[in-house]
Amino acid sequence: MNLADIKKRITFGNELLLVCVIACEIILFGTLNPRFLRPMVLFGSINDFISICIIALFETMVIIAGGMDIQAGSIVGLSSIVVGVAWQQCGMNIWAACVVAVVAGALCGLLSGFIIAYAKVQPMVVTLGGSFLYSGLAISITRLAKVELYKGISGFPDAFTGFTKLRLFKFVPTQILLFLVMIVIAYIILHKTKYGRYVYMCGINPNAAEFSGINTKVVVMTTYALCGMGAALAGIVLTSYLGTAKADFGKELTLPIITAVVLGGTAITGGVGTIVGTALSALVIGIMRFGLSMAGMNTQYLDIPVGILLIVIVAFRGLSAEGGSILSFAKRKIRKCN
Repeated sequence: MNLADIKKRITFGNELLLVCVIACEIILFGTLNPRFLRPMVLFGSINDFISICIIALFETMVIIAGGMDIQAGSIVGLSSIVVGVAWQQCGMNIWAACVVAVVAGALCGLLSGFIIAYAKVQPMVVTLGGSFLYSGLAISITRLAKVELYKGISGFPDAFTGFTKLRLFKFVPTQILLFLVMIVIAYIILHKTKYGRYVYMCGINPNAAEFSGINTKVVVMTTYALCGMGAALAGIVLTSYLGTAKADFGKELTLPIITAVVLGGTAITGGVGTIVGTALSALVIGIMRFGLSMAGMNTQYLDIPVGILLIVIVAFRGLSAEGGSILSFAKRKIRKCN
């Protein structure tokens, strides 16, 4: 068995484990609150965490390429208020306003990606600054439009708000279909294209990738642009579902997004990860948050179990890697002695 087959088995095992965790969550939360098992409630729960699901898919590419993006939550709020202002204040068609919001999200990602790739600044520092910049920009746009911050912008057309209210077979929301479409798109980009292979190579060994003729700067920069577009799309979906555009949407999403990516099997050091693993882990995080809230936990404390989960995962993988390196070292010593 070669190394590729071993990696496939490990990946499949991790994804199978996540499926089992989802099943256990449904059983546990259904026991704590039988209402959780109703199809309308269970399928409708994705409305509460669809933003995590969408952004995590593209955050995976950023981390695989060796980066880190903690500004996506701020771009969600910025894209939301851009949609509202472009439609209400500028008189744009609502769908044209959505396109403007996606372009704005992509530009935000490109700006941060450019600084990271070409100025060689640490991704954590750049995206932390970006989170403050874009959230401040969203608030500034709200005030320039003379909109009260806590109220936001509402009164959107029915065609826009009705999209996220539609249900197939009376209980399957359209957000599930949207999530499936985004999984397919992200999967094709990362796993079926040359660009996807370049993303992996940038995370595994950027110097070797550069010597191979890959423009690693462009690859890294575009992963942040894709993540910005994903965050903008999440902001649009959230605005449609809630019927209101607000600058503070997404401010609590950073921790769940990073946790979903890491739980899905993506190495925080880059070079390893899959879209399917991230999609499943995003469902694990989302169902856990929704189930805990239905079980009676105050929403202010929902980040506590997510934070604990992230620490445990990173610590376990770190110890496993260290244990594996020690074992390999011991085996080499034994061979030398023999």
